[in-house]
Parts: sequence; structure tokens; C-alpha cells
Amino acid sequence: MKKIVTVLGARPQFVKAAVLSRVIKEHNEIEEIIVHTGQHFDANMSTVFFGEMEIPTPAYNLEINSLGHGAMTGQMLERIEAILIKEKPDAVVVYGDTNSTIAGSLAAKKLHIKIVHIEAGLRSFNMKMPEEVNRIITDRISDLLCCPTDAAIQNLSKEGFDHLPIQIEKNGDIMKDAVAYYSETSSERSSIISDLNLEVGNFVLATIHRQENTDDIEKLKSIFKALEEIHSDCEVVLPIHPRTKKIVKKYHIETTIKCIDPVGYFSMLELLKNCKMVISDSGGLQKEAFFNKKHCVIVREETEWIELVENGFAEIVGASTSKIVASFNQFKNKNSDFSRELYGNRVGESIHKSIIALLNK
Repeated sequence: MKKIVTVLGARPQFVKAAVLSRVIKEHNEIEEIIVHTGQHFDANMSTVFFGEMEIPTPAYNLEINSLGHGAMTGQMLERIEAILIKEKPDAVVVYGDTNSTIAGSLAAKKLHIKIVHIEAGLRSFNMKMPEEVNRIITDRISDLLCCPTDAAIQNLSKEGFDHLPIQIEKNGDIMKDAVAYYSETSSERSSIISDLNLEVGNFVLATIHRQENTDDIEKLKSIFKALEEIHSDCEVVLPIHPRTKKIVKKYHIETTIKCIDPVGYFSMLELLKNCKMVISDSGGLQKEAFFNKKHCVIVREETEWIELVENGFAEIVGASTSKIVASFNQFKNKNSDFSRELYGNRVGESIHKSIIALLNK
């Protein structure tokens, strides 16, 4: 039986891995060893996901977190390399664009182990983002690129990947499978709507965590000012990221919006299913909003998921108070056709098939 090592570290990766791990288990053609780098270590952002989503328990938990990019990536690289030497996998699977992604990829490449990059080909075209650097390097050294969209395929083509010995597949967005599967039971697994006494369809779900917003105090203040103004019209609920919470406290940013601790995936699904719209700087949440038929105000200067903007499901507004409020007002009474097929179907099965093909080469 072929063996793969899956490297995970951040919350969105747990969600995506849950889908593929379930497919791998059903087919029983691959042995999967999970390595958790520990990048997200808060119980509500890590441990709870493995329990809620029935992800196999990681064989290794490196507990590497709360470090600068260099130190974190370096320690992950060293520790993952040792695991790969011990386990001798046929391939390493990485997701997305985190430090865990690049560390797992580099460790594998230097040991001549095949690399599968899931969610490949995405670009923000902003090289100041650590995530952009991570995804570009990971794509270039991978053996199989599992792309979610036509735009991702086009990005790779423009960068010359058509001329490289790399297997490129348009499999679709694996997050879609997760939302479809877990939405069926989320209301049974979470009572967050009643617990927070929220009015269905009459609250805004917000998340703010990207460093471009949290590390620029003027931007962060501008965003919170917009959320405060919107809150006077429609209640704003913000599951607050630990980094954001720390900075808000440090700079004494006063707010009356409903700030809550980070929540598990089922609670987040319930918030998405029942909110009016989403305001976020999260890439994953932009798509999850779409999957749950909600518009999204993107609090960034760019997005990797450009098809959402092109089709009118989301708008890029940056950190401008006036633009955030204007976008909220534009979307609050807008009706859109969310039945548009943008991200594929049975994505986990498609990716599994591509991995099998790679391993059998």
C-alpha cells in the first residue's frame, strides 16, 4: 500500500483535510500519516476540529507556534524532515499557503519525495503577503497541483507551468465538499444561534485576522469604525482571532459589536447559514459565504477568489470605513443567483483520483 504524509497546521487546512481523509479511508488504497505542526494551537482553532470533524488523530504534533516566520518555518522544516526520513512516504500532501505548507514542501523536495499541493495556482499578486510567497514556491516545487478554479489554471499557465514536468489538474474547491457534508448536521452539533440570542437573517458575521489589517493600527481602527457603524443597523458578530484580540486590547480600541471567542467548525457553519452577510479578510470564508448563499464584503485590497467579485457575489473594499459601509448597504437588499457552478463537485474524489495517478507513475 502506498503511503502519504499530510502536513497540516492552520484551521482551514483541518477542514479541507477532513474531506480527503474520509475519501482515503473509504477507498483504502493509501496509508495516510498526519503531521500537525501546531501552527494553530488554541483549542478552539485546532484540537476541537479533529474531534468535531472526525479527522484521524495526528501521528505527530510538533507544537511549533508563536514564532516569527523564519523561526517557525525553520523549526517546522527541521522536524518534518526527520519525520519523512523515518516514515519514507511516497508523497507529501500540503494544503493552501501557510508556513506549514512551505515547510512540508521544502522538506519533501530536498528528500526527493513527491509533493501534492491542494488549492494550487491561487494568486493575490501581492508579494508583501507571506501567503503569496508560500504558495508560489510550493507550486513551483510540487509534482501534482490540484487547482480549484479556471483562474488558478490560467495563473499557472501565465507563469510558464505548461512547460514544466508538473501534473496540473482542475479538481475544484475541496471546501465545497466540507460545507455540503457538514451542513447536514451542524444544527444538531451547535446551538450558537440560540446561545447568542441572534436573530436569524439579521446579523452580520465578521472576521478580521490578516496581518495586513491587524499590524496596521490605522487600518484596524478604520475597520472597527465601519463595523461599529454597521452594528447600529444590523448586529455584528465577530469571532475574534487571538492576534486581533491582543492588538485591540493593546491599543484600547473600544467597540460595542458582539465579540466572541473563536468557534468550532459547526458553530461557524451555523453562523454562516443564518447570517445576513459576511465581512471578512479571510480567503476561505469568502467561499464559504458563497456556498451558504451569502454576499461577502472583502476587507482586503485583493482576493485570490476573483470569480466571486466578477460574478457580483463579493466586493473588495480594503480597510476604508466608508467603502465597507457602502458595500454593506449595497448587499443588504441584493438578491443574487447563488446556484452558479463555480467550484466543482465531488472534489475530494477527484483529488484522490489524481493522487493515485501520481503515485502509480
